[in-house]
Amino acid sequence: MMTETEKRQFESKIVSEMIHIYCRGNHHTKQNLCPECSRLLEHTQWRAAACPFIKTKTFCSSCSVHCYAPNMRLQIKRVMRYAGPRMLLRHPLLTLRHAVE
Repeated sequence: MMTETEKRQFESKIVSEMIHIYCRGNHHTKQNLCPECSRLLEHTQWRAAACPFIKTKTFCSSCSVHCYAPNMRLQIKRVMRYAGPRMLLRHPLLTLRHAVE
């Protein structure tokens, strides 16, 4: 079982990887994120750091409280839809660990 700090770091890493996959595939960036995806990453890291349910958290989509700003929620949904299936190919162990957690 992960500590709160470890779980927050893990959540941030997963989302960061997904945003990078999305940005490379849709905005054709190489290493750095585009400004739009950089803002989204910053927002997701800020929300993960403030999540009051981190101990019992599974997936944000199944949470009773939606803490993302409405426009960011739409963006992260797009990112997850695009990057989710690709995560299994690019980061299989990370994806499986995320599913188990």
